[in-house]
Amino acid sequence: MNEGRSGAGSNSPSAPTVLRMILGRRLQERRQDAGISLDAAAKALRVTSLTIRRLEKAEVALKPLYVEKLLETYGADRQEIEEFVPLAERANEPGWWHMYRDVLPTWFSAYVSLETGATTLRTYEPHYVTGLLQTPRYSRAVLRGGLPNGSEEELDRRVDVRLRRQSLLEKKDAPTLWVVMEEAVLHRVVGGPEVMREQVDRLLEVSELEHVSVDVVPFTAGAHVGACAPFTYFRFEEPELPDIVYTEVLTGSMYLDQRSDVAAHLEAHNRMSLLTSDADSKALLNRMRKEYS
Repeated sequence: MNEGRSGAGSNSPSAPTVLRMILGRRLQERRQDAGISLDAAAKALRVTSLTIRRLEKAEVALKPLYVEKLLETYGADRQEIEEFVPLAERANEPGWWHMYRDVLPTWFSAYVSLETGATTLRTYEPHYVTGLLQTPRYSRAVLRGGLPNGSEEELDRRVDVRLRRQSLLEKKDAPTLWVVMEEAVLHRVVGGPEVMREQVDRLLEVSELEHVSVDVVPFTAGAHVGACAPFTYFRFEEPELPDIVYTEVLTGSMYLDQRSDVAAHLEAHNRMSLLTSDADSKALLNRMRKEYS
């Protein structure tokens, strides 16, 4: 995904952490299990029902006093409260991406938050190598294309963000990453032949990792169900968080969590992966490497 897209504000608050999303959903479930309406919960805090809704959707910080009062209102015992409140305090701590808020728009901060907390990532890329697998020089060339008027300092910081994101794949409990990309990605000369050769080498290298799969859909596959906008599918270990799909178009981005939307994207990813094989993808990558030599 290309966080170098222009037109997004950079001074908005940072996106919530996955922990804050989880706790917000737990508060919502606790309220609903207690049979208490939004209005009744709001009355207990002397706030509006909108404030309660925003707390549950992780759109605002989880104030410990609010959390404690709400849990008391929902009939929670002392032990549950004493376990929940410290988690709320921790959830309010900004993610590492907060330090890049000058160059990272809020709509993409949310993406990084989800990426950091997911156990499974599936991406479809018709245009560029996915950000988690980009080399520094390829990344810079992509970002330069999306930000033709950006300063060198701004580009440096955006590349830093992308490289920082990639450390996710080096963790002991790294998520599973399954990338499906179009052959066109390899023919789009980003940064010149040398940069492309380096990038193809990187794809060959990571494709050997146990938790990373790189499928390249060849031109010979013809028309197929996924030939559309890029998207990323997120799955989480925590049952409170539903599977989420992120997709973007020229003028905006969307986060989808309706089951029908998520299922449609998951099926498309599955179908596209069947259009190639590990052996064919690696053969294609090796052939393109020779072309850039």
